[in-house]
Amino acid sequence: MAEFGFNEHHQNEAINYMRFARSKRIIRLKTIDSCFEDLKDSRLVEETFTVDEVRDMLDGLQLVVRGEVETELINTAHTNVLLLRQLFSQAEKFYLRLQTDISELENRELLEQVAEFENTEFKNPNKTNQEISKPKLAPLNEGGVSELLNKEISRLQEENNKLKGRLRTLETQAMGALDEKTRAERALKDLQKVKGEQQMATHSQEITSLEDTVAALQEDYQKSLSVNAASQRDLQDNLVSAKHDLLRVQEQLSLAEKELDRKFQQTSAYRNMKEILTKKNEQIKDIRKRLSNSNVSILDTSLMNEPFASHNKTQNGG
Repeated sequence: MAEFGFNEHHQNEAINYMRFARSKRIIRLKTIDSCFEDLKDSRLVEETFTVDEVRDMLDGLQLVVRGEVETELINTAHTNVLLLRQLFSQAEKFYLRLQTDISELENRELLEQVAEFENTEFKNPNKTNQEISKPKLAPLNEGGVSELLNKEISRLQEENNKLKGRLRTLETQAMGALDEKTRAERALKDLQKVKGEQQMATHSQEITSLEDTVAALQEDYQKSLSVNAASQRDLQDNLVSAKHDLLRVQEQLSLAEKELDRKFQQTSAYRNMKEILTKKNEQIKDIRKRLSNSNVSILDTSLMNEPFASHNKTQNGG
């Protein structure tokens, strides 16, 4: 059956099945022949028969032959199903899905090739007997290729388990590295936060010190007003100088704040410190506003007292 593309093993399997089908066909034909012989021996004993008698004999023969043929066809169909069952079972062990084309079963050209092959294969009786004497091949179960396939599947499963274990190890290492990175980032944020708080505390202390200085100068200035105008002018000069110092310090503080903002904007803790800086800036603005109002009040008081001081000098001189 080389024209069908079969290898030697499959060709032998096809020959075995054809031999089986041929033997079953021969047995069934012999059975049909015996039906005719029985009719001849049992009914054809007279020389003449009526039409009804001939019809009755043919009807009986028809029933017998029909039963035999039907039985053979049913048995052949069931036998083919069992054959397909063996093939499909072996294919499923290899995780294969076989497909059949029913239309090819009525291909006259292929049927003629099969008939020609059968005639050629079974023409020589000696060859037929020789083929019958050959030992039957063992069914494909757990040996041969199937065993190799099972070993390969086991090896792949073992390798897969190893890869899964390695993947779990890598995932654990990655999670550990991620936790260390998170802890380092958190520590960096805390350090930057503490550093920012320390800087803000330093600026707050400077502002408080300056406020205390201004308050002391204002108190001294108020005391000196009752003494003499000269000391009042000195105190006023000191107050102006202190105000200039305060403005200079405030300008330096503003520059420091801008520099601090610029540095914090370059860090990942900027967002967290932005709200705190905003609140501190609002407090500083309020302090500046109060200082400015206090200075205006002092200057207004000094301006109001200057005419009074001049008037006192004039009276004393007169």
